[in-house]
Amino acid sequence: MRLWRSVVGKLWATILLLVSLVLIILTILLVEFFGNFQIDEVENNLMKTAKRIVEITNTHADTDEVLQIASEMIGIETKMLVLNDDNIIFSSEAMEEYGVNPEFLKNDPNLIKVFTKREMVKKELLLPLKVGNQEISAIVVGVPLDLNGQQDEVFLFQSLEIMEEAITSTTKFILLAAGVAIILTTIFAFFLSTRINAPLTKMREVAFEVAKGKFDTKVPILTGDEIGELAIAFNQMGKQLKFNISALNQEKEHLASILRSMADGVITFNRDGTILQTNPPAERFLHSWTFEKLENNGMVPSVLMNLFDRSELLDKEQVGEISLQGHDWVLIVSPLYGSESIRGAVAIIRDMTDERKMDKLRTDFIANVSHELRTPISMLQGYSEAIIDDIAESEEDKKEMAKVIYDESLRMGRLVNDLLDLARLESENMQLCYDWVQMEDYLERIVYKFSGLAKEKEIILITTLRNPDPEWTFDPDRIEQVLTNLIDNAIRHTPIGGRVEIIQRIDEQHGLMIEVKDSGSGIPKEDLAFVFERFYKADKARTRGGSGTGLGLSIAKNIINAHEGKISVNSLHGVGTTFTFSLPRKMKENE
Repeated sequence: MRLWRSVVGKLWATILLLVSLVLIILTILLVEFFGNFQIDEVENNLMKTAKRIVEITNTHADTDEVLQIASEMIGIETKMLVLNDDNIIFSSEAMEEYGVNPEFLKNDPNLIKVFTKREMVKKELLLPLKVGNQEISAIVVGVPLDLNGQQDEVFLFQSLEIMEEAITSTTKFILLAAGVAIILTTIFAFFLSTRINAPLTKMREVAFEVAKGKFDTKVPILTGDEIGELAIAFNQMGKQLKFNISALNQEKEHLASILRSMADGVITFNRDGTILQTNPPAERFLHSWTFEKLENNGMVPSVLMNLFDRSELLDKEQVGEISLQGHDWVLIVSPLYGSESIRGAVAIIRDMTDERKMDKLRTDFIANVSHELRTPISMLQGYSEAIIDDIAESEEDKKEMAKVIYDESLRMGRLVNDLLDLARLESENMQLCYDWVQMEDYLERIVYKFSGLAKEKEIILITTLRNPDPEWTFDPDRIEQVLTNLIDNAIRHTPIGGRVEIIQRIDEQHGLMIEVKDSGSGIPKEDLAFVFERFYKADKARTRGGSGTGLGLSIAKNIINAHEGKISVNSLHGVGTTFTFSLPRKMKENE
């Protein structure tokens, strides 16, 4: 079945069918031609013989002897009958078997012309055999004979059996020749087809290899004809295809690298909303959209489709904004044009969270610094004017006013120093002085500074060492600044009778771990994310004069970050707060 679907089968069948059809038509024509040729030859020979017999009979006196001799000369295949009116003058031997008589001959419309019009006639007849009651085909020739003034007729009969045998033999020979020609044609057609099909088959195999991406596969050039030229063209096509595919892959990788390196998210999509390409920032946006909007159908978010519809209507890019999972996103959608119409759009997703946050921090910083400085400056201005205007009457009042001015100046100095420290930490210009520190003595010395304040507030202040006598390398002054801030905050926010615990332990993954744990009021859940921001104070009701500058935790975080560590907070409102920071084991050496 596969053979008939192949080029070999189709070409072989076509050639064989064409040659067979030509040979069949030619055989039929040849058989017909030879049959007609044999009949014409027999008729012509009989007519010549009859004429010769008439001529000889007319020139000799002994008619019977002439007819006898003529009958013997024409052979046993040809029979002769001579009639005079209705009488048979001469008849060949075995002529009576044909069952021919004058009435039989006169009943034929063609042969009657010999009797009536004295014309020469030739015709095929079916002669009835007396033996067996059969009929045979024979050619009959009638020639008028004028003998001694009488009108006689000479009829020659010859059976077509011999001629038919000759025709049959000729037909068999022609059919044999046709069969041999068909066989030879089949062999030739199959050979020719295979010669054509072999390179085509190889070319098909190479085409499948090229379709799989093996562009280096070559078609062997076996001939110099059109098939060979086709193989050369195919190899050139594969080479050019490999070059084009490589160029496209390079362009695709280049574009993908550009998209991956972009800080902004990029999404390209079709008119129906099918996403074509994204980069990592865009995937984060899509993840946030799916998580918050519960849409995960593989299509572009509806907010982008709305902007695309507007851009398609107005024929220009559209800008929008959306907030997802605590991030502020600016969306820019520009239409992509095809040859005749808009085929899709490209969306630029820009995360403006940090910029908005920095703008807010900048505004809050100016407001907080202004607020923090306004109170001491007002007090400095008011008390100094009171002294200048001699409002204070006694020396004791003047000293009290001067003490207030001094305290406020100290407070302003602390604020300025904290701001300078924070600026140096954030600009990474602060130099850390690393040293080996024995943790037990170090923590006991720091905790001892707060023992008086803790005793005053009736707070239990203890130190727990999970790993006794450890030594670690860090900047002791800066870490003391962190611990001082954390312990001071813990004591301030722990009620009378509470508990503050400093826990030290070693973690194989994170290094030195120190926890400052209190049983105070805790930090509200909504404020936990902002405790390390500058000037942030969870307790909005506390007065600024007694609660510090609000920069301590921000400075602590920057100090820990400078040590390549981490600081975190866990708190339950009304239960307590735990600040934890870690210092890695491998520290950079102090230069």
